Amino acid sequence: MTNLLARGNTHSEVLEDSFEPDTLNHVALMESASDFIVIITDGAGNELAHSDSIETEMRDVLVHTDFEQMPQEGVIVEDRWDEKEFIATDSPITIAGEHRGHVFMFAETNHIKQMVSNLRNQFLIVGLIAVALTVITIFLLSRLITLPLIRMKQATEQISKGNNQVRLTIDRNDELGGLANAITTLSNDLDRLKNERNEFLASISHELRTPLTYIKGYADIASRPNVSDEEKGEYMAIIREETANLTVLIQQLFELAQLDHNKFEIDKEYFSLDMLFHSVADLVLPAFEENKISMVIQSDPNISAYIDPKRIQQVLINVLDNARKHSPEGTHVTIRGTQEEERIVISIIDEGEGVPEVDVPFVFERLYRVDKSRSREYGGSGLGLAIAKEIVESHGGSISLKSERGKGTLVRIQLESGDSNAESSVGR
Repeated sequence: MTNLLARGNTHSEVLEDSFEPDTLNHVALMESASDFIVIITDGAGNELAHSDSIETEMRDVLVHTDFEQMPQEGVIVEDRWDEKEFIATDSPITIAGEHRGHVFMFAETNHIKQMVSNLRNQFLIVGLIAVALTVITIFLLSRLITLPLIRMKQATEQISKGNNQVRLTIDRNDELGGLANAITTLSNDLDRLKNERNEFLASISHELRTPLTYIKGYADIASRPNVSDEEKGEYMAIIREETANLTVLIQQLFELAQLDHNKFEIDKEYFSLDMLFHSVADLVLPAFEENKISMVIQSDPNISAYIDPKRIQQVLINVLDNARKHSPEGTHVTIRGTQEEERIVISIIDEGEGVPEVDVPFVFERLYRVDKSRSREYGGSGLGLAIAKEIVESHGGSISLKSERGKGTLVRIQLESGDSNAESSVGR
């Protein structure tokens, strides 16, 4: 419609320059070769020229046009393309300020209707294609997202039923792939924990059964009527020894339970390493002298650590006890304390048989013993070093072991220097 009005305005401008019959006929002749129809009138609406035959609907437009009120820039006088056969515009002709005539342009609406129909069909086709592509996309996305989620749901249901052998093979680098890897890792961890629990229970059963068997067996023997007083005394001594071993084992299990449930209190204070080492030496020296092993203490009296002295004493006793059991006569065990920047380092060095390289990574695990035969010669429950590790880590420190077979072992304990403003009682 805008183009049609512009075309009429162009004709009116030409006629304003030359409002002559030849020019009128020239405009009419030019439009007769086009798809448009032109009707030129005078100022009163009388027809002066036209390009094609005038239809009834065109005359209705002329009849209902107010020729005196037409704006200079022209106007669209009929725009109901969906109801009429023609749309129409009116471009007035003004010469020297005098209203001289009008240029009416008409265009058949069937072209517009056909264009709109084509556009409607195209939009319909595009819409159907868009709907189809949307359905396909949703289906593919549901397969890509829903299926992995269903598999994860099934995997978690298997885990909840106790089946920890779950493997989700989703080769994706997005959030779903990360979730699948997390579920697989969780399954592996649960399976490992289950195996460790079973091994732990089996080992504990063995450790408890051994002293109980000795106690029951020697108690039965001691109760026989033909046993002498000397033999009874010997048997009672064995029973007392096994009872003491059983008490130590139960105490260690109780301490591990406290550590696992974050109920193991650490009461820190600044304490001299030198005093700590000598108090530990007073406790273990009789056993060392019995085995003919000497102890060497190397510590600066001015070094203090922010620790729970009773707990660290327990750690040192456990480590020194292991060093004593695995060191031959005539050797030395050295306990050394040093300050390294903001950390306190305690080193325990023995000249014993050492730990096989294959066993070094596992020595701090619960109930792990290098002596797989569980020989009673060396005693121990396999819990001492595990408890020592838990206590050291409760202090925010670390414990490690280096050993060379036949040359000895170094146990290195690193502790934070601490803060005097820290709380005196902290959990694990």
